[in-house]
Amino acid sequence: MAYARGADTKCETLTKDEATAIVKTLDPNLSAIDVRTSSAEGIWEVTVNTGTKRVLAYIGCSKHYIILGDLLDTKDKKNLTQEWMTEINKVDVSSIPLDDALVMGDKSAPHKLIVFDEPE
Repeated sequence: MAYARGADTKCETLTKDEATAIVKTLDPNLSAIDVRTSSAEGIWEVTVNTGTKRVLAYIGCSKHYIILGDLLDTKDKKNLTQEWMTEINKVDVSSIPLDDALVMGDKSAPHKLIVFDEPE
């Protein structure tokens, strides 16, 4: 459950279930994975599962508005959406099965490059 900053008691919290209900109004296949307070006052940052990928949506305090797009911090000149997208889409490369992989070069090299290809 996330708490939004602001004096309006109607918008103090947004649960994952509430966020899922809100994003489902756009597409019934969407679901909220995580809800957290945004750096911007009065909105929540919601990680949304689209079925094929994760995206970020911002839901306003009134729970009637969804913002899709980047949240930019003009003071620190940062793209806050991109920073969080990078974090939530990280892949643990140790979990990738490489038993049938074609190895080129030294198997014990300290750095490895994994290339995915879809054979026809």
